[in-house]
Amino acid sequence: MPLFTEHLIALTICKQHTTKAWPISILTFLALLSASANSYAKSVSINVFAIPSLPIVELMATTSNELAKQQITTFYQQGLPVHATLYLTDYPQEAQNEIKQVVERIVKKHQPFEIKANGFSVSASNWAFIDLEKSYQLQRLADEVTLKLEPLRDHQAPVPSWVKHYPNKLVAFERYGSPNVFQNFQPHLTLLANEQNPALAAFNKVMQAEPPQAQGEIIGIGIGISDQFGQQKQVIAKYFFDTK
Repeated sequence: MPLFTEHLIALTICKQHTTKAWPISILTFLALLSASANSYAKSVSINVFAIPSLPIVELMATTSNELAKQQITTFYQQGLPVHATLYLTDYPQEAQNEIKQVVERIVKKHQPFEIKANGFSVSASNWAFIDLEKSYQLQRLADEVTLKLEPLRDHQAPVPSWVKHYPNKLVAFERYGSPNVFQNFQPHLTLLANEQNPALAAFNKVMQAEPPQAQGEIIGIGIGISDQFGQQKQVIAKYFFDTK
């Protein structure tokens, strides 16, 4: 029986048998709630991401410069690293060293592989992306990272409200702590989130007529502490594939 449930039962029994036990039971109950809250507060959102090579980064820079002409500032222009998310979820703070060890072992088994950026997408909530073409190697890498790191995640992390509207994503989140794994994996490079500038709609039309494209490679894996948009506010490790 979960510890939280046991305390609730104990609290009910105390109420039924004596009023003198109430203060102690209440203190125990509040202490339990506090401990639970502190435990969750120590969780951290960590993005394990694929590192693209220079041609892909240059495409992000070029597209960002064009958006800047419309008074739209991308994550790239804010100095945030170009990345393709492999697995983003919450972990206990103390898991960081073990995450690094797992990722380093994965990287040692892989070599750089080709990837193509092809297309520009804007979501209903005005997130903008450069699309990456799906590939067997990128999918396999994301799957491997997910399977190896899932046991380390915070299994008490709450389900995001938007995920509840997508049954397949809800199933993925409940099992793996992320809605965007395995069959839901959609490789991309994020330019913007929740952009309010109406010029984005016109820019999107231009991009659909002439989609941004670049051929490059995935050259390694990075680990970053993420903000609410999945961007790396702090990169804590980078590991590069052996080129031999």
